[in-house]
Amino acid sequence: MAATRLYLDWNATAPLHPAARDAMLRAMDIQGNPNSVHGEGRAARAAVEAARRQVASLTGAEPAHVIFTSGATETANMVLTPEFRMGRTPLTVSHLYVSAVEHPAVREGGRFAGDDVTEIPVTRDGTVDLAVLEGLLVSHDKASGLPMVAIMLANNETGILQPVAEAAKLVQAAGGLFVVDAVQAAGRVPLDINAIGADFLIVSSHKIGGPKGAGALITRGEVLMPKPLIHGGGQEKGHRSGTGNTLAIIGFGAAAGAALEEFEARNVAIARLRDRLEDGMRQVAPDVIIHGEKTGRVPNTCFFTLPGLKSETGQIAFDLEGVAISAGSACSSGKVGESHVLAAMGCDPKLGALRISLGSATTEADIDRAIAVLARIAGRRKLAGAAA
Repeated sequence: MAATRLYLDWNATAPLHPAARDAMLRAMDIQGNPNSVHGEGRAARAAVEAARRQVASLTGAEPAHVIFTSGATETANMVLTPEFRMGRTPLTVSHLYVSAVEHPAVREGGRFAGDDVTEIPVTRDGTVDLAVLEGLLVSHDKASGLPMVAIMLANNETGILQPVAEAAKLVQAAGGLFVVDAVQAAGRVPLDINAIGADFLIVSSHKIGGPKGAGALITRGEVLMPKPLIHGGGQEKGHRSGTGNTLAIIGFGAAAGAALEEFEARNVAIARLRDRLEDGMRQVAPDVIIHGEKTGRVPNTCFFTLPGLKSETGQIAFDLEGVAISAGSACSSGKVGESHVLAAMGCDPKLGALRISLGSATTEADIDRAIAVLARIAGRRKLAGAAA
């Protein structure tokens, strides 16, 4: 195994950003509970509210519209519910429509019953089929309740960007609610909840260089709110009870601030590295299939197939060479299975696919090393095929 490990799995989790680390180290000296009224409590509250402002700035929202949670999965389960309130008036959402390429945290439907969840297909280029969505919304039984639509902004496996602004117009015309999973998009593409037209955004700390264990539900307003998932002391204005993870929230805020400050320079550099990677891949493995390469993607993600190479075999081969990549979503306890994203795009999921995702610390030397590793793996694949 190589002496120095190379980490190219930033979509699974981004290494802790120095700004987040520094903010958390300073926060360790804050002793109070942010819900206490004494001086120590007020100091903790001030730090949490500063983080709230930083996350709001990253997402184009108002600070009062940021609800902190333990992460994106909790956030999805919080907002994907049939029960809402418009002020004091209860609202019923009778059906959830989710794209076929959603992360499992959304695709499972949250608090909706299985019969009340319908998948929206995607086209072969991996983007949601807006014509089908429009048809589903037109035929929705409004007498039973409102429709809810959940579509991710950037796919976690392919990096493909979804036409969320266009989808938002269809949802608004149908009088429905629109939820956008922005976990993989935050810090990688411009993000503004109002420009998108979403009612709710889902974001996660550890995807942007913050610590694990923090996330947020971003809302477009304060009046329309889901029924709380966690009841108790009424923290987060009654939307999410329990003492917040103060250290993680402060780190989350610092990472959001850094993502916004470094946005342009970081993503221009990463896009060049991704192009360098894919050019090199085509040279050493001409039959490589790069999924979504002709579609708009976040700048850091390459999801590819080497015909004849299984996902698990490829991931292990890279790992033995000291390079950490993934076979898709890191949400199944390390399990490598067929990609529902590839299946939804009309590809044979048994082909297998691997994901390389880059970040701010990735260098040209790292890219060249990854290409060299791929060349060796591709060569062994050909030898194995010849021997067979």
